[in-house]
Amino acid sequence: MKLLVTGGAGYIGAVTVRRLREAGHSPVVLDDLSEGHRAAVGDTELVVGDFGDSARVGELVRSKSIDGVVHFAASSLVGESVQDPARYYRNNLVRSLMLLDVLREQGVGRFVLSSTAAVYGEPLTIPMDEDHPTRPTNPYGETKLALEGALRWYQAAYGFGSISLRYFNAAGATQDGVLGEVHDPETHLIPNVLRAALTSEPVPVFGRDYATHDGTAVRDYVHVEDLADAHVLALERLEKQGGAEVFNLGNGAGFSVLQVIDAARRVTGRTIPIRQAPRRPGDPDGLVASSARAREVLGWKPRHADLDAILETAWRFARAHPRGYAS
Repeated sequence: MKLLVTGGAGYIGAVTVRRLREAGHSPVVLDDLSEGHRAAVGDTELVVGDFGDSARVGELVRSKSIDGVVHFAASSLVGESVQDPARYYRNNLVRSLMLLDVLREQGVGRFVLSSTAAVYGEPLTIPMDEDHPTRPTNPYGETKLALEGALRWYQAAYGFGSISLRYFNAAGATQDGVLGEVHDPETHLIPNVLRAALTSEPVPVFGRDYATHDGTAVRDYVHVEDLADAHVLALERLEKQGGAEVFNLGNGAGFSVLQVIDAARRVTGRTIPIRQAPRRPGDPDGLVASSARAREVLGWKPRHADLDAILETAWRFARAHPRGYAS
């Protein structure tokens, strides 16, 4: 398929673009590079632009004969979403609806959404499946859930086919160390822990009052290459049938912040100092996935489920790119 990948210069987007090409698809990346990195795209065609620019997107879809869209572009920081909800509703919902309308007008009815476990909020049961109640505790999760809802109604009214992939915590890097996680500012645990391993600067631990076994937040870490595989499988399913489906993507095992830091100490062989920091608003105590539906329906199975193995790939990238893609 000829695919438009919005946000394809970002962390998960760039790894997925590589995997799409390996699977025989022809992706075109649309990214404004506000958070993505030109170097991460490699020799894939990159169009620098705004996915909310309806005229530009319409022309691109027509000129490239686009068959489907993988939509990564979004604002995605939980704490920031609490502080500036207007930005999140504008970027994640309003502009995404504008994108959907352009695609509908152009007759493109295959759409894979980068969604999130943040749609669930505080878990009532662990692990969470797709039927778990959705009660987001922050605007980031609310906006993603609202877009999922729009996709269901677009399918019912217009026959617009979509699959929403609810990621739990993306982690790791490509096996060759070429593509990995680079954000500015960096708010995610694993790259910050590995930066601390490189610099000996203390890594912040946000909160010690979570309702978990050691008082720190528990998350389900899923390797970025496994997430990329799921996007390929989702597109293959959309080629065969429509609908508006939702799938969790996670390993089904949760690790606390302190457990991740201990694993990083094992993998790097370095002392990683920590410093206590206030709990961030909007962060649930624990998020752990049931991905049984993705395994059964999509045929998806994580290939890199071991936490130490995930950290080893991230450490390989961190050493090769100590200053991000500039190094």
